[in-house]
Amino acid sequence: MKVRHTSPARMGLFVLTLLWISIGAPVVSFAAPYAAMVIDSRSGEVLHSRNADTRLHPASLTKMMTLYIAFEAVKNGEISLDTKVRISKNAAAEPPSKLGLRSGQRIKFRFLIRAAAVKSANDAATAIGEALEGSEAAFARRMNRTAKALGMSNTTFKNAHGLTESGHLSTARDMTTLGRHLLYDYPDYYNLFSRRSTHAGIKEVANTNRRLLNAYRGADGIKTGYTRAAGFNLVASAERGNERIIATVFGGRSTASRNAKVAELLDLGFKRAPSNVALRKPNTPSYKGGGVPAGKTVRVATAVKKSLRPKLRPVTNEPENQAVVIAAAKIIEHDIQSALLQAQEETGQAVVSAEAPVQPPQPRVVTRISTSGGRHWGINVGRFNSRYAAEKKLLKTALAEMSTLDGTLRKVTKSKRGFEANFMGMSEESADLACRRLQARQITCYTIGPG
Repeated sequence: MKVRHTSPARMGLFVLTLLWISIGAPVVSFAAPYAAMVIDSRSGEVLHSRNADTRLHPASLTKMMTLYIAFEAVKNGEISLDTKVRISKNAAAEPPSKLGLRSGQRIKFRFLIRAAAVKSANDAATAIGEALEGSEAAFARRMNRTAKALGMSNTTFKNAHGLTESGHLSTARDMTTLGRHLLYDYPDYYNLFSRRSTHAGIKEVANTNRRLLNAYRGADGIKTGYTRAAGFNLVASAERGNERIIATVFGGRSTASRNAKVAELLDLGFKRAPSNVALRKPNTPSYKGGGVPAGKTVRVATAVKKSLRPKLRPVTNEPENQAVVIAAAKIIEHDIQSALLQAQEETGQAVVSAEAPVQPPQPRVVTRISTSGGRHWGINVGRFNSRYAAEKKLLKTALAEMSTLDGTLRKVTKSKRGFEANFMGMSEESADLACRRLQARQITCYTIGPG
């Protein structure tokens, strides 16, 4: 067997090549870009920023917007927490992290919210978007409308979960803004983000942010995110005494290093923030919910063909029935007075003191409708979880806009998604005018046309 000996010259060239590779060759880095933002949550004052307006991949921080819209939809009656959502093949096929939903399965909306907030489940986030807008693409458009309304000027969403997609980008500043809105716009739901674990309908799930929640005093949220393109992201909030700080990091190298950096930024925020600051909550944006955008005409299948006048229920002389009627009359009178006072406050009219005697106005018929003159148009002022809520909205709106809604029929129609609050028996011109006046008062409205 022959042994080949390497010449000194060849050995020297080999050593030089190794030195060039280890010292002189360019180093290829796969680290995601870094960005950070720290604010005083109470005032919104920026306490620290670095690359805060650089558009980067948000990863699952995206789900903060998905959840914000879910909370908004529940509040405005588009859907209820107990509505059972049917899972599509598209949602079930989302890659991890996921809850493990199956195509065709039905699950309550509240469990989808829990899974998206706590476990950061991609299948749950997609199911939320499809439940509210019918498709993920339509939901992404709603996400972008909402982002614009919140002042997130450098954000573009393409999906509900945050998996890397071309053009799906945000900034540390915009995500900090969104975190602050979640905190103040929907405080009743904010506790979700501090739960170490929760039951999501089919199993118990652990919080992806539990390490920071356990390690940092006062931490109570908000949302983690990771993809290879984004790195390890986190929007965190912590409260100590009267102070609350929100810190955002994009591009962390690992969960541990990201959490350490966030803790350092939260410490910096508490150090720089004044002890006492007047709370200035962010302005709640105009509602940009699902269904038909404001101003769009919807053609209904049938027109109103006859006047529907309410009839009084027969009253017997039995004492028990009389007591029930009297009690009901008192409740209705109280609701009318409450709605009138609330409408006067919102329209800037003088409000009568509760101590002063209130002279009841002369009765005005607001349920009258004429079938002449093409009065087959109407307007919709919202969708609600109950008939009572829809009727209350109609009464409040009628009192606030008597000049254009006088003589219309208040009508509640039950649909698959809730109870529709409609005013019917209007001409096309009067419906358009009423809608424009209501929209000027920040009241959601769209016209309904004849079939």
